[in-house]
Amino acid sequence: QVQLVESGGGLVQAGGSLRLSCQASGRTDNRYIMGWFRQAPGKAREFVAGITWSGDSTDYAHSAKGRFTISRDNAQNTVYLQMNSLKFEDTAVYYCAADLSRVRMAVRSQSDYWGQGTQVTVSS
Repeated sequence: QVQLVESGGGLVQAGGSLRLSCQASGRTDNRYIMGWFRQAPGKAREFVAGITWSGDSTDYAHSAKGRFTISRDNAQNTVYLQMNSLKFEDTAVYYCAADLSRVRMAVRSQSDYWGQGTQVTVSS
């Protein structure tokens, strides 16, 4: 079992930046792919970004490329999502996720473990 706790959400003006953090605990010895998803009101949850255990490979949704950066610190069991040039349409609840399969996460938008989510609101 892996427990995930997100932090760093909040209210920001369009064009601003936020950095989300996700602290993992429990069975963190497995080499989990870590990722971020988001769900806007009335929409399905969607993949945003993912990173392999080593950090040498990342995946991004088209909407995140060039604006968001995912990173991780395995010594701290923490994954980050730096979000720049935020837009109104980035408003959503952002979820941290952990899975052993990069394909499940980035292609199928599935994951074994989920955090509770953190709200990001971008004002236009």
